[in-house]
Amino acid sequence: MCILFVALEVHPQYPLILCANRDEFHHRPTEPAHFWPPENQLLAGKDLEAGGSWLGVNRRGDIAALTNIRAPELHEANRHSRGDLVIKALTPAAPITTGWLKEHSQHYNPFNLLFGRDLELYCYHSVSKQVKPLSQGFHAISNGALDDIWPKMAKGTQALEQEVNRAETINIEALLTIMTDERQAPDEDLPQTGVALEWERQLSAIYIKHPEYGTRSTSIFLRDKQGKCEFIEVRYDGKGRNLGRQVFKFEVCANQPDEARPAYTNAI
Repeated sequence: MCILFVALEVHPQYPLILCANRDEFHHRPTEPAHFWPPENQLLAGKDLEAGGSWLGVNRRGDIAALTNIRAPELHEANRHSRGDLVIKALTPAAPITTGWLKEHSQHYNPFNLLFGRDLELYCYHSVSKQVKPLSQGFHAISNGALDDIWPKMAKGTQALEQEVNRAETINIEALLTIMTDERQAPDEDLPQTGVALEWERQLSAIYIKHPEYGTRSTSIFLRDKQGKCEFIEVRYDGKGRNLGRQVFKFEVCANQPDEARPAYTNAI
């Protein structure tokens, strides 16, 4: 996952709105979003190379999304796949906690993990080993820290805020338009993340169109005040062509026992 935007408790009908782009090599085998058998409780796409995912939700109201932190000097081979973290965060039998993340995050290359249940969301930054609760408002997570002022993060956050505040209903096509913005930032505004200038330019767009590496899919997740959820995934190829769209609608299970609620804030 390269970038995601969150609108938390700012819309009168949809207290949670999430828009996310997954950027990855186009040759990496991937299964589109689906409810994972045999329990059919977890809804996510699947990385067929390592078995994990980049974004998912489950029927009890948990949500998890991953972005890589762009720090080439900290990258090491033979570490665990970061996509495993999304699955761990969505597994009710052994819910992930910040204590677990602080203890085990060194086994993964640098990452941000957005995770939580209902409207109680947190972002864990593995380099600093800090976890931050998401406050009411608009947030962006990309390849640095939560709410860094990178050009595409600021641009997308502003566009989402304008769209959410514009009307009582949510226009999915308008959200997809925000997430398919190919405009690159001027060189003087580019962050310095340790990659070559040409790649800094390519990666400065919300939507990255490149034949080898780029935006593979856009995911939109909406949850309304009644717990009804809608998950939309649109997939693309290296030329930016639409490869298909899936729409899933379900309701969060209201009978989840309180004792099963994960202790997300353990050892913050």
